[in-house]
Amino acid sequence: MTIRNEELAAQFDELADLLEAQDVEYKPIAYRRAADNIREYPENVATLATQEGTNAVERIDRVGKAIASKVVEYAETGEIDELAEKRAELPVDMAALTSVEGVGPKTVGRLYEALDVRTLDDLETAAKNEKIQTVSGFGPKTESNILDNIDFARQSQDRQLLSDAAPIGAAIVDYLTQTVAVQRCEVAGSLRRWRPTIGDVDTLVASTDPQAVVDAFTDWPDTGRVIEAGTGKASVRTNDVRVDLRVVDPSEFGAALQYFTGSKDHNVELRNRAIERDLKVNEYGVFDISETDDPDAGQRVGDRIGGATETDVYDALDLPPIPPELREGRGEIDAAAANELPDLVTLDAIRGDLHLHTDWSDGRNSIEEMVEAATNRGYEYVCITDHAKGPGMVGGVGLTDDQLETQLSELRAVGDDAEIDVFAGVEANIGPDGRLSVADAVLEQLDCVVASPHAALDGDGTDRLIAAAEHPAVDIVGHPTGRQLNQRSGLDIDVPALADAAAKAGTAVEINANPRRLDLHGSAVQAALEQGATITIDTDAHGPESYDYLRYGVHTARRGWAEPSDVLTTWPTADVRAFLDA
Repeated sequence: MTIRNEELAAQFDELADLLEAQDVEYKPIAYRRAADNIREYPENVATLATQEGTNAVERIDRVGKAIASKVVEYAETGEIDELAEKRAELPVDMAALTSVEGVGPKTVGRLYEALDVRTLDDLETAAKNEKIQTVSGFGPKTESNILDNIDFARQSQDRQLLSDAAPIGAAIVDYLTQTVAVQRCEVAGSLRRWRPTIGDVDTLVASTDPQAVVDAFTDWPDTGRVIEAGTGKASVRTNDVRVDLRVVDPSEFGAALQYFTGSKDHNVELRNRAIERDLKVNEYGVFDISETDDPDAGQRVGDRIGGATETDVYDALDLPPIPPELREGRGEIDAAAANELPDLVTLDAIRGDLHLHTDWSDGRNSIEEMVEAATNRGYEYVCITDHAKGPGMVGGVGLTDDQLETQLSELRAVGDDAEIDVFAGVEANIGPDGRLSVADAVLEQLDCVVASPHAALDGDGTDRLIAAAEHPAVDIVGHPTGRQLNQRSGLDIDVPALADAAAKAGTAVEINANPRRLDLHGSAVQAALEQGATITIDTDAHGPESYDYLRYGVHTARRGWAEPSDVLTTWPTADVRAFLDA
């Protein structure tokens, strides 16, 4: 089974957490930095390790000889001895426990020592029995917050990040399309709709030989375990992700793809539209039941009038095809019926990125390297927005006002020599009271100010974000809720109110394309656009490889009905500069 970079990186993240829980200094930071670079490395690191050895792995930034040897060890054996030893010393479900907001590795270590807390169930029991507040350093409020966040943590354990599921979906489709018996193969479900988190990877195949397809599917080299296998269905698990297969007749593939793509709300509305026209729509096709005595006598009862393609299905219901990202039951069928579907933004419409980090703060590469990588992607402009010091910045991350002014000189020098436009910016922190962490006199010297929340990320954040959006120097409100998918839900926000204030102030609202954020999310983007706000899609890249996050941001924008003109980063340089200067 192929060891993906995400799986490999997760081993070092866990090792870092276990060491931090035992109060080991320095090593956790080194392991986490290595994990980040392994996760985003453009090649398969395990393959590199097995084929070329330790020296090749050491070419990865911030992966030294000791960590490289552990990479090789895991690639060859599926285990890391040091990690196994630390797990034995601290036998806890670290990933599950730290998914509870407010519970970090050190908290896990202390609660294990004091209360023998090992699992989410143990944590919940301890909180309900008011045991946590008896541990030194913990009080009733902390205990209550932990209890309040356990349900969210449990739900997150059943969902995969889009960025983890998408490569698996692409891999299984690529594998199955090489099978002779497969005529067509597509992913379906929430993955095809590009939802930010995914339950299972749903795969649909058109074939007249279902058994051959199932046999090929269960023989997939990436299969870790076969869960079940029938004549037309099968399920396997790979890298802790369940992948489901369904094989259908080629003549019914379009109807099945539409049906299994969903969403449920979309399909209910589509079915109701069919009923109004004496039609029946299901996974087998669209059927005219106007002259049928008992339409419920079978799934294929009636005269079949469509189903080979999705276009057939929508056409039979007097609708144009509806892009998968829009199929959430948020008005898309009415819009399609009125021929008012949006002309959705596409990946190739993006001209630049206005939220990037370098090694001046917590990025991994120099200003020159980030600009060069953007140039090679064909971008027209970028904005360097390193972190400023302030609320939420820990571990020495963040620039002082003096350092920002020093960096400004370097940014201007790099910009003078660059082939693309380089805007000088900052990611300022929005405090709980809405104030920014950078002096106005410094902000006024910069081309672009991204203001983002990084601390106090619970409760209602509307007022503080509106205050930031209305600040004369702020150009973009970055990752507005501050959420981290599967880790914290972030701020509650009245999106229409924020968007209205931002639109009036001439401030853009960001879709942060980092797959751990995707913030704003789809329905929030739609609400923001309805208030006339400008959206910007930025990657928040901390290294050149993170520019690839862009696709997740674009699909999130599409889920929010965004057209190219709605998105600041599709605009030409002169128009972007005018927006920033306004």
